[in-house]
Amino acid sequence: MSRSESLAAYLRAQAWRRLDRVEVNDDGRNARSALALLDTAAYAAGLPEDDPLILTLHEAGCFGPGERFDPGEAGTKLIKHWEGGEPHELLIALPHAIAAAT
Repeated sequence: MSRSESLAAYLRAQAWRRLDRVEVNDDGRNARSALALLDTAAYAAGLPEDDPLILTLHEAGCFGPGERFDPGEAGTKLIKHWEGGEPHELLIALPHAIAAAT
């Protein structure tokens, strides 16, 4: 699996988790987050392996053995609270969140 595919698969899984959450008063927050994550997953799946965003995520340590995407605790927290924006904005924010946590 390529880094782009691994990133996209991770984001899709997180989107499904958001869709599966049932919160009475979320005012559509989970649905908005899921859509934003699915949008980012589709965007990420189309990125070439030498795209600067993929390379920056790699340099930030987001890919483990077998190119499995793992953003660590800080990246996971950012993704869990992501409610929208352009797909590239999340990918740009991840390395910054990881660096800020160290």
